[in-house]
Amino acid sequence: MAHVVIIGGGPGGYESALVAAQLGAEVTIVDSDGVGGSAVLTDCVPSKTLIATSDLRAELSRARELGLFFEDHEGDPAEHVYVDLAQINARVKRLAAEQSADIEWRLARDGVRVIKGRARLDGPETVVVQLADGDMRLAADAVLVATGASPRTLAQAQPDGERILTWEQVYDLTELPSKLIVVGSGVTGAEFASAYLHLGVEVVLVSSRERVLPGEDADAAQLLEDVLRREGMVVMDSSRMQAVQRQGDEVVVSLTDGRTVTGSHCLLALGSIPNTADMGLEEAGVRLDEGGFIQVDRVSRTNARGVYAAGDCTGVFMLASVAAMQGRIAMWHFLGDAVAPLNLGKVSANVFTTPEIATVGVTQKAIDAGEIVAQSVTLGLSRNPRAKMQGVSDGFVKLFARPGTGIVVGGVVVGPHASELIHPISIAVAQSLTVDDLAQAFTVYPSMSGSIAEAARRLHQSPN
Repeated sequence: MAHVVIIGGGPGGYESALVAAQLGAEVTIVDSDGVGGSAVLTDCVPSKTLIATSDLRAELSRARELGLFFEDHEGDPAEHVYVDLAQINARVKRLAAEQSADIEWRLARDGVRVIKGRARLDGPETVVVQLADGDMRLAADAVLVATGASPRTLAQAQPDGERILTWEQVYDLTELPSKLIVVGSGVTGAEFASAYLHLGVEVVLVSSRERVLPGEDADAAQLLEDVLRREGMVVMDSSRMQAVQRQGDEVVVSLTDGRTVTGSHCLLALGSIPNTADMGLEEAGVRLDEGGFIQVDRVSRTNARGVYAAGDCTGVFMLASVAAMQGRIAMWHFLGDAVAPLNLGKVSANVFTTPEIATVGVTQKAIDAGEIVAQSVTLGLSRNPRAKMQGVSDGFVKLFARPGTGIVVGGVVVGPHASELIHPISIAVAQSLTVDDLAQAFTVYPSMSGSIAEAARRLHQSPN
């Protein structure tokens, strides 16, 4: 029986463990922080739980438009929704712990051994686990490294856990910031900025780029930025942070152009660094890039025989779904099961702002650059009957298809629950369906998904 040792209990780790156990391997996970990894304990699950609360508050702001009015105990109009951040964050931590426990239960059910400790390689076939009472050595037929990544900080912008925070530390807050400065306009920065804005916090977003979400669809990013500005957020584009300092109960962010921004709290969203240091990887022959990320091929192999890697520590599309797939692929490959190499062109992703931005497949940028030939159509949600009923005016559906064949190669959805609405487009991309295939499937009337079918109909190509 093959023995697989997995270092890290995040999505790449526990999903690979379940596959390996299913295929008959002896599986050991070594984890130092808790099963589920940062995705469950400090990142995806907590942040989206916080966002769920902020989304509900945002929906309440549209209540008057829909004919709903709130009164206080004396019958007067209620104009303020009280936010209890301590209760919100307690719920966030509780749900994260519950999700971690659920994953650990499933691993135990499938016979996976979990060891709490910190691991390093001693050559490609041996894992040394540092325990409280000494070291444990594990012989392995294959090793999967799935150690994830940590928030990037700078010498001139050091978090203190109270006023200057990383995204892992915000859940210790018990009171809402009076003014939150978010440094970084990538996905993490945009999500937290949007969440706290809709919790009623004054938010300033400092972006070194010309627009929010520079890596996303330009039309989607522009719509989101317009919405955020309209709702009161101050977006400082083309503004590079030089330093962040705490001065008593205030935080001062200095910019390279000499300007300063003062707030009660600062959230640093400066990207991630891989958790690959001091693990004996290079000594074991594992190649790292200049940023410390583990280099892997499309079946998650490193250059060292028998050593695989998955997740954020590889720098390949930092999504929990991709980490999980990398882990599964690694075990399918090692244990001789049928395997298809990772295809990033079929990955769907979502930015959990308000409104959400979901994408899959080829991008508008690639089309504009001539990297791929595709036709597109964009439909605003403002004309969708379901959107009108729900008071939704911001959003759109964009669909990309090959000329001639009509094969769907990508799409963008902006609006409420875009993370759910992208799924039919993801299926179309994954299965090489045509716009006619998509258009001829029945949709519920009225529904948001009706706009996806309508976009597909508009891309229909006449045989003449």
